[in-house]
Amino acid sequence: MNSSSVTRRSVLRTLTVALALVGSATPAWDTTAVAAEPETYALTITHLDRAGRKTADYVTNVTGISGPGADEAVHPYDASGTTTVRLPKGRYLLDSSLTAGAGASGTDWIVQPRLDLDRDTTITVDARTTSPVDVRPPDKSAGFLYSAMVVEVTHGGTTRLANLMNSQPNLRVAHLGPDAEAGSVKQWFDAYWTTENLGYGLGYIFTGNRALAGLTRHPSREDLATLQVRGAARPGAEGTATVDLQPSAGLTVGFSQKLPKPGTATYLVTPERGTWDVTYHTPSAPGAPTNRYAADGIAVRAGRTTTHTFDNAVFGPDLTGRPGVVRDGDRVGVDVPLLADGDGHVPSSPPYDAASTTLHRNGVLIGTQSGTPGRAEFTVPRGRATYRITSTAKRGGAPGTATRVTASWTFTSDTTTSPTPAPVSVVRFSPALSPTGTAAADASIRVPVTVLGAAAGGRTRSLAVSVSEDGGASWTQVPVERGAVTIRNPHAGAGVSLRAELTDIGGNTLTQTVVDAYRTQ
Repeated sequence: MNSSSVTRRSVLRTLTVALALVGSATPAWDTTAVAAEPETYALTITHLDRAGRKTADYVTNVTGISGPGADEAVHPYDASGTTTVRLPKGRYLLDSSLTAGAGASGTDWIVQPRLDLDRDTTITVDARTTSPVDVRPPDKSAGFLYSAMVVEVTHGGTTRLANLMNSQPNLRVAHLGPDAEAGSVKQWFDAYWTTENLGYGLGYIFTGNRALAGLTRHPSREDLATLQVRGAARPGAEGTATVDLQPSAGLTVGFSQKLPKPGTATYLVTPERGTWDVTYHTPSAPGAPTNRYAADGIAVRAGRTTTHTFDNAVFGPDLTGRPGVVRDGDRVGVDVPLLADGDGHVPSSPPYDAASTTLHRNGVLIGTQSGTPGRAEFTVPRGRATYRITSTAKRGGAPGTATRVTASWTFTSDTTTSPTPAPVSVVRFSPALSPTGTAAADASIRVPVTVLGAAAGGRTRSLAVSVSEDGGASWTQVPVERGAVTIRNPHAGAGVSLRAELTDIGGNTLTQTVVDAYRTQ
């Protein structure tokens, strides 16, 4: 895990502080009075280093929370170490980071979560008041990468943030000023280390009425949860992937590493930080869009191992977290990912050669659309009718790459007055395969079968599963027993295709086919 870099969230979880806008509309001179300027007070801040001397090596932020100064955000500075700024009356959040020259002695971060400015006020930010942040993993050989600390203050229904990123482990922190209201100060700290074989993500969250005045955490191996990320290498998809790891909640930084495929990245993380997010980027051909998978909100437990495998067979349709087909008035929208990976991760830009979606109404063709697999939109006549939607994705490659995936649904639908999900379902096949999408030849394999969508939760009337060894030219039905089918694999190098035929309790149907679902070796 020697290759790493800081990554930021694609959606920044922080609160933008807007500058106050004055005179956004010009009133008529004879009808509107000019608004009075808000009363202001002088805020004087003196900065002292660890020797008690004034220092010019500081960055101070004052952010308005409530009152006339709620929209203020200033960064006062004077090289003398003492700076003065005039601000409207109100509640403010102040944070100040002080460094010793080139940073050899680390950083002191002092936070005042409650600054009530209702008179001329003088504050001293003193590095001698800070205490160390001593957080480290159990492996003494692990190298420190970076850390991030965030303070979130809420008052009067408004939330403001202060944050500090640090590239050195010697951070010291302190609280300044009076206590804020109970539970109004939330603070978290995230730090990352790495060894040749492991990555460490140690994060902690605190809630109270004060900012942290130091922090000590030395977790043992048993205190941490293991999170494994496996990168598969289906035929034609070899190369180097990128794995990003970060906590789910709050503004933070994450850990990023390169992962040769097939391969496994292993992380030890703190359950105290909550759930974790993993983003997996597959290698892409020159000029092709990057294909990204995301697994968000991964729950972890101390002493337990959680594994996510990305970009491996069986590729097929998925309806997790989405209705799939929606009728809104006289428009029918289709959004069923046809090429989700074997763990159910939905790709952002799956590779494919051709894709189409066709809609029939009462047996009459309404239209066909080409483009992203499983996505289309149609305008249909008003009234009740029986619909058949068929989506297909084709791609070249060896067995195990899902060379053709088709899902065909029939259901009855009437004109709606608001977006209404149609009763569609899909079937997920989840055999235990190698990281190259293969299973042992001439051996039996158990393939779990999971129903998603309208027929899930006991709403399936009938389900038949068939298997093909000749690319779908002929099919043999296999019984579904206790949520799975058992398949006798053919000779080495063969592709195994899977088909499901389903009817739910409302009479809606699905026929789903995955040609070359996995291969034997």
